[in-house]
Amino acid sequence: MAYATGLTVLLSVASWRLCSPVLMIPAGITFLLTIFVFYFFRNPERTAPTDKAAVVAPCDGTVIVVERVPETPLKTEALKISIFMSVFNVHVNRAPFDGKVLDTFHHAGKFFDARDGRASCENERNGIIMEIAGGARIAFVQIAGLVARRIISYPLIGDKLIRSERYGLIRFGSRVDVYLPVATAPLVKLGDKTVAGETVLARIV
Repeated sequence: MAYATGLTVLLSVASWRLCSPVLMIPAGITFLLTIFVFYFFRNPERTAPTDKAAVVAPCDGTVIVVERVPETPLKTEALKISIFMSVFNVHVNRAPFDGKVLDTFHHAGKFFDARDGRASCENERNGIIMEIAGGARIAFVQIAGLVARRIISYPLIGDKLIRSERYGLIRFGSRVDVYLPVATAPLVKLGDKTVAGETVLARIV
């Protein structure tokens, strides 16, 4: 953001001081890009639901997968819920549930469109496996997309996360997969819109 703002100011001052219509064009373009960057990195406050059993969406976006899958980061069958983020969504990611980080992992990979079925296992991704109350485990995986090339995740092994707290982000369009105990009943369906930290994906009982 600092680079975009600095370049905009530099070009704007130069076009004004030199009275140059030629410089006004790139100044206008960089101004619009700066506005977009500020819009993209917006970080609004969110309020978690009062239901302690509720699993919340880790990101804003659209639900693109709701299914039980045999192969997961949990090494067992699980309910998988995937959310696609466009470049217009808030990209700050939030913890879907309370728990302790048991493991983290990063896989270098490809950059298929995040809606592509291959993205979960072939794209660049960063995941967290977390133990929740009662000893059950869940996982949530940030996945790079066609445009997104930078995944940021802050938690370390042993950290305790609180549901709805910020834990990372993915820049410029991407996806987050959530893996829950197989008996968990989903409360969202394909095409539903989600709000990070607020939309209830399922309840763990």
